[in-house]
Amino acid sequence: MKGFRYERIDADGTTINTAIGGSGPPLLLLHGYPQTHMIWHRVAPALAADFTVVATDLRGYGDSAKPAPGPADVEYSKRAMARDQVHVMRTLGFPEFAVAGHDRGGRVAHRMALDHPQAVTALAVLDIVPTRYVFQHADKDFGMGYYHWFFLAAPNGIPERLIGNDSEFWIRARMTARHAGGTPFAPEAMDEYVRCFDADSIAASCSDYRAAAGIDLVHDNTDAHRKLTCPTLALWGRDSFVGQNYDVLATWRDYASTVTGKPLPSNHYVPEEAPTETTVALREFLGR
Repeated sequence: MKGFRYERIDADGTTINTAIGGSGPPLLLLHGYPQTHMIWHRVAPALAADFTVVATDLRGYGDSAKPAPGPADVEYSKRAMARDQVHVMRTLGFPEFAVAGHDRGGRVAHRMALDHPQAVTALAVLDIVPTRYVFQHADKDFGMGYYHWFFLAAPNGIPERLIGNDSEFWIRARMTARHAGGTPFAPEAMDEYVRCFDADSIAASCSDYRAAAGIDLVHDNTDAHRKLTCPTLALWGRDSFVGQNYDVLATWRDYASTVTGKPLPSNHYVPEEAPTETTVALREFLGR
């Protein structure tokens, strides 16, 4: 991203690709599936006028390390992925910071705020409701709209083999499926997503989804009695599956003590589809 410097930071044995830019209060930006930190390329430079922006690739994605998944997928639990990011921020000199996460990054950020409340000063989640809530209320519409949750979590290497046969098609077809009128994605960003989605990343991302249906639910059920204590912002795409099928604010208010938010004029990929609105909403939420 223009104006950002890049570092590869050791997060207790896992190398995390990190872009840093701007000055001011620290703000960590986390991406979703199947993207990299480049999902923020239309938002991060603008935010860098007011914040020290740190945009990373989650473990298993982009140019970050991709540990081999184990039998219980603990390597890709949101707890492990969140711990990486806290290490990154501490290494950069930020023991406290705000975090905004889209999609999988939002789930990592949610777990981070639970596990590291002393570090997370404010949380923004983009186009998600909590994982535990999703599985508790899954129905036919969810199964059809978010079929990939179950496909990617399938065992015996099935999704890895099928996606690996034509990974570029998988990425481009999935990301453009809801955009029949034309793609909102910059070609350079899409090319980066394709470049980074190698065999190791495919395996890691499948483990990410298996963890969501396994070890993450164990952690979430254990913490079911706890609410987030930091200020929480929920943003979602007006035309996304989340926006069309959930009462997003009401749902998050069962999981967080202080929640504000609103829909933005987009489908699922909010930072790329509604970058100006995303930037304004984050600035207002963080008081800048």
